[in-house]
Amino acid sequence: MYLTFDDGPHATITPWILDELKKHNAKASFFCIGKNVVQHPEIYQRILREGHAVGNHTHNHLNGWKVTAADYMEDIKEASIYIESGLFRPPYGRITQKQFRCLKDVMNSKVKVILWDVLSADFDQSITPERCLAHVCKNVTSGSVIVFHDSEKASRNIYYALPRTLEFLISKGYRCKKIEE
Repeated sequence: MYLTFDDGPHATITPWILDELKKHNAKASFFCIGKNVVQHPEIYQRILREGHAVGNHTHNHLNGWKVTAADYMEDIKEASIYIESGLFRPPYGRITQKQFRCLKDVMNSKVKVILWDVLSADFDQSITPERCLAHVCKNVTSGSVIVFHDSEKASRNIYYALPRTLEFLISKGYRCKKIEE
């Protein structure tokens, strides 16, 4: 099982997530926004120190369908200054074919684009924390890539759903691993 977290690091939410992962002996992958790494370098370093994976999630969380390929690549390149990783997740899961083809030139030839098969919807203010948890538990299978968010918008749902998701996964015999480059 692969837990992933998008949009951090965040000043308070990311450290809480790291504490929860440690309590459950779980590893995860954090797809970081470059400007947030610049704002919270100590939290970014803690992610690495504790053995989790990191990936590039652009510098400014750009939507690949709403910007030119050149602007998108420049934003990814800027994030790469602060995030050393061959893993990439496009914000909103959106990337054009042209942008995808250019990724290898901007990041490196071994770049891996990581999407997901279980979207927790923790960012959706219209769903309850209980519904967020139920959605994740109902849809996971062996090898699933689950996406949560370490962001203010997701905090209400993630504070409820993450510990319970970890307990559920462990009770079903799953191990949470980081995504390897």
